[in-house]
Formats: sequence, C-alpha cells, structure tokens
Amino acid sequence: MPFPKDEQRDKPWLMRTYAGHSSPVESNALYRRNLTKGQTGLSVAFDLPTQTGYDPDAELARGEVGKVGVPISHIGDVRALFDGIPMEQMNTSMTINAPAMYLLALYLTVAQESGADFAKLSGTTQNDIIKEYLSRGTYVFPPAPSLRLITDMIAYTVANVPKWNPINVCSYHLQEAGATPVQEVAFALCTAIAVLDSVRDSGQVPAEKFGEVVARISFFVNAGVRFVEEMCKLRAFGQLWDEITAERYGVTDAKQRRFRYGVQVNSLGLTEAQPENNVYRILLEMLAVTASKDARARAVQLPAWNEALGLPRPWDQQWSLRMQQVVAFESDLLEYEDIFEGSVVVEAKVAEIKAGAREEIDRILEMGGAVTAVESGYLKSALVSSLALRRRRIESGEDVVVGVNKYTESEPNPLQGAEDGGIMTVDKAVEQAAIDAIVKWREGRDAHAVDEALNALRDAAKTETNLMEPSLACARVGVTVGEWSGVLREVFGEYRPPTGVAGASGGGHEASLADVQKRVRALGAELGRPLKFLVGKPGLDGHSNGAEQIAVRARDAGFEVVYSGIRLTPAQIVAAAVEEDVDVVGLSILSGSHLSVVPEVVEGLRAAGLDDVPVVAGGIIPEPDAVILRAAGVARVVTPKDFEITDVLGQIVDAIEQARS
Repeated sequence: MPFPKDEQRDKPWLMRTYAGHSSPVESNALYRRNLTKGQTGLSVAFDLPTQTGYDPDAELARGEVGKVGVPISHIGDVRALFDGIPMEQMNTSMTINAPAMYLLALYLTVAQESGADFAKLSGTTQNDIIKEYLSRGTYVFPPAPSLRLITDMIAYTVANVPKWNPINVCSYHLQEAGATPVQEVAFALCTAIAVLDSVRDSGQVPAEKFGEVVARISFFVNAGVRFVEEMCKLRAFGQLWDEITAERYGVTDAKQRRFRYGVQVNSLGLTEAQPENNVYRILLEMLAVTASKDARARAVQLPAWNEALGLPRPWDQQWSLRMQQVVAFESDLLEYEDIFEGSVVVEAKVAEIKAGAREEIDRILEMGGAVTAVESGYLKSALVSSLALRRRRIESGEDVVVGVNKYTESEPNPLQGAEDGGIMTVDKAVEQAAIDAIVKWREGRDAHAVDEALNALRDAAKTETNLMEPSLACARVGVTVGEWSGVLREVFGEYRPPTGVAGASGGGHEASLADVQKRVRALGAELGRPLKFLVGKPGLDGHSNGAEQIAVRARDAGFEVVYSGIRLTPAQIVAAAVEEDVDVVGLSILSGSHLSVVPEVVEGLRAAGLDDVPVVAGGIIPEPDAVILRAAGVARVVTPKDFEITDVLGQIVDAIEQARS
C-alpha cells in the first residue's frame, strides 16, 4: 500500500559511480563533475598496484598504473584526490582490501588536516580478504594476519570513527566467479562470521559494545539479470543475517541486526557482442535491489553499457547515473511499502534459498569456518565448478544470452562509431608521470621520520598491538603504500591460495570436446607425450575466472595444464615455459595492460629459443590493440565474444600445428 500522506516517498538510496583513472588530479575532476550531476556518494576505484600494495615503480606495476582506477601512493595523492570535496559531508566508498588499513589511515589523516571531525566521517572500506582469495585476486598476506588487520580496523573505527563501515563483506565477485545464489549468500555470511568471531575473540571490544560492531558490518552484493531470483536472494540474505546476529552473537537491538548493503550490478555479465543490450540488463538488475522496500539497497552503483569493451567515458557513467535518477525520481517506486509482501511465489523462493544457504553454512562451519575452507581449496573449487556449469548452459543454448548465443544478427552500432571506439583510453604517459612523481616524493620527505615510522610499524606487527595507530603515524610522515605493505610482507609473508582448478568439475562437455580431444591426442602421439599448455596471468590482474575455465576445459580435452595462479611477471612466465617444456602459452589479461606485458612474454620466449611456442592472448582487448599484438607475434587473440571455450581450444590447437609446421 502507499505510504501515509505525511510520508509521501521513501528516501532514495545513495547514488554512486565506481570511478577513478590516470591520476589523483584527473580523478578529482571526474568526482566533482559527477557530484554536480546529482551523484550523492563517491566510490573510489584504485588501480591494481595500489590494490595489491605496490608503488608505481615496482616491477609488477609495469603496464598497470592508472588503468582500472586511480594510483594512490601516499598522503599527497589523497590530498589531491579529495581536494575541494567536503569530507565530513561525503559518504565515500573505497574498493580496497589488503592495504585497506593504510588507505583508511591516509583518508583519516587528510580529513583531520581539513578540520573534519572523525565522528562525522561516513563511508566504507571494502576490506573483505576472503573473497580476494576466491575471486578477485588482490590479496597480499596470508589469512591469519589479514584477519588481524581487519579486526584492528574494526576495533579502531568502532571506538573512533563510529559512522564508518570498516568492512564491506563482498559477495559481488563471488557471483562473477560462478557462485549460485545459495553459494553467494552462504559464502558471504561465513566470511562475516569469521570476521565477527575474530573481533569477539581479540578482546579489543567490550562485550556490551559488540552490537555496535555488528551494526557497522555492511555487505556489497551482486545482482544478475534473473530479476525474481536476485530479489529473493536479497530477502533471504537479510533474514539469515538477522537470525545469525541474534542467535550466534546475542544482539538484541533489531536496528543493529539490520542487513545493510550496497550493490553494483553484474559487470562480467555484460556482453561485448551487441553491447547496447547491456543497458536493459543493468536496468533489470538495478530493479532487483530497489523494487523491494524490505530488502532495498542502501547504495547503488551501476556499470556502464560499454564496460565489456574497455574503460567507460564520463558520458557513459552519466548515462548510468541518469538511469538511477529516472527510477528514483520519475517513477512511483519509492511511494509504496514493500510490494512483494505476501507473495506466495516470493516466499517460496526465499525459503528455498535460505534452506540451501543454511546447509552450506553448516558444512563450512563444520570444516572450521571460512578460512579453513579457503585454505583447503573447497570454496575455490566449488566456484570454479559452478562457473563451468554456467558456461556449459550458455554454450549449449540452455541459458540464452541475447546477441551472444541467440539473436546474433545486428545492425552497426552507432554508439561505437566515434573516433575513440566508444571507450576511454588512458594516456601512455600516465605511468611514467606516476613513477617520476613517486621518486620526487621520496626525495622530499624526512628520511629519518620515515624510517622511525616503518620500524615502529614493523615492531608492532610482531606483537598483538592494534596496527591502526602505527599506520596513522606512517601516513603523517609520507610513507608510501608500497613501503607500508613491504614491511608487513616482511613480517606476515605473502600468500598464494589454491587455484581451485585441480578439484573442479569441468561441467560435462565430453561430447562437444570429442574433435579437440582427437586432435590433442594425435599431436601428443607425434611428440611421444601429452601436449603441455601453460596458462599464465601476467601483471596484477586478479580476474582469474576466464583463465581457470580455459585450464579446466583444456585438461578435459587432454592437455597437460600448467597453471600456478595469478600475479606473475613476464620473466616468471617465460621461465616456467622453459622449465616445463610447454607447447603453447595462453595469457589472460582483463586490466588493459596487454600491450605492455604480452609482447614481453613473446620476446622472452624468442630470447629463450622457444620460437615454436605460440602465444595466445585473451581478455578485454579492443581490435586496434589486437592488431598490434598480432604484429608483435601473438598467434591468436580471443575476447569475451569468443564464448565457446571448445572453439577457443580448437584455435589453440591450430596455433600449435602452425607453429610446428
């Protein structure tokens, strides 16, 4: 029914666009333009070096600086990023995980310089490391010290920055890595349980204040195009969270148990083929998280129609923002109480998702919890298997993707007709400018003060001391993200989680693989051994879904697959190719660094005498870049429009045959 007359409309959600590129100065200008267009919150996208704790001049950062977000190295960058933006009045979301503590320390220090009151600052640090091990790949430290950093941040913010959300339990990337609704709900809630247990057991928060900890836990979810199922998923999420926080943690205040979530709708579900259809997908997905008042998102950020093609332009981001504004201010959506209350269909679907999620949660808790399930490889293998099944349904036509596996006839797209090809490109000079700037920054600091701050951080990390204060001290004297992370790498070590490939099911492609299997066996017989396929992830791009699916299907086709996970230098990939004596190298990159790192691998193989080992590159690669890669010696370039993995494997066998002849 409609709201009473004195309460005509529900308040709209926070409206954001996930943005950042090139440099702090350029990103600041973009934020200020977006705010003038009616955006009501900021969502900061950091580049991959920042997300993984490297400075722009690190070897692994080559080709990645400023590509998928803004490079932030020190307090000077944060000052430039938020210049002229009233931080007390702004709700700022930061998609940062492993170095989240230090980015928060930088943010708080700059806010303090501007005279802001910590008690008035609001926003979110994503800070969910579990899903990084499973799907996104921007992890740095092992699980135990990572949980310690999260715990310290929560304890500090509850006491000092009470309106800040110190963690945003993120199931978003789980769905993109293959999670079913049941898995998305269960895995995310198990992560939240692991975090709450860690805070409770640390003794840093008095028992009587634990409800405040629960109240500051927020979630960041995904919404796919299956509108009814996604809406029911969010209702199930909220009901289970209410039950867990009441029963497991004894929180009696219903407001503290409220399921508070933001959303970005499915980006990897957007298509390179007929990308104009993505506008309708985004709208349907947004309605799934806004149409139901009892499970409505607190903040919404939408991808742009062309994200499967490359970096969206400011106009593309404006189009997505206008979609939110049309729904919120032109439609009557916000004038009614929950329009799905009492629906038999909805109640049944919610009950089904809840029952499946409870069963999965119990299974994970019996294993020892989310951390144990990560370390054992159970969670990762489950996601790889689920994604394989999803891809099988798409390839067989059981699941229709308009413009990809059905209704593929298309008129030329005028949205892509401009000189820029419908996307924004980052100037090649951005990386060198960032490198020059970081060198200058280091030269201008008080070196003694920096050493003292880093030594204090190192000493504190070896104890159980809360690390927020030492991190704030580092921020004040100009310590860089790479230096902060480097000290903690020394103390905590680095982590490489299970890839999930070995224990994953291939999704049942046996019949369709017959021809490729025959060709792989024939070539293997000529060599007297199975064909060897090295699947590599050069650079810092952690989106490993495609690489994992290629690896699983190639294994099923008869290849011996060499895949050691993400974040490798071109030199490491070449060394592995030499050591393993492989027959083909496949490189997967979605971050835009392909023109930098792929030619390095090709040149490295030639220098090592492996001229007959073809290189196949896959990822979000615009056609002009594909032409450059082919000219550099890349045998094949595949992109998301090449959705039939079996066909891709056929092309890989073609490349091996051509190289051998």
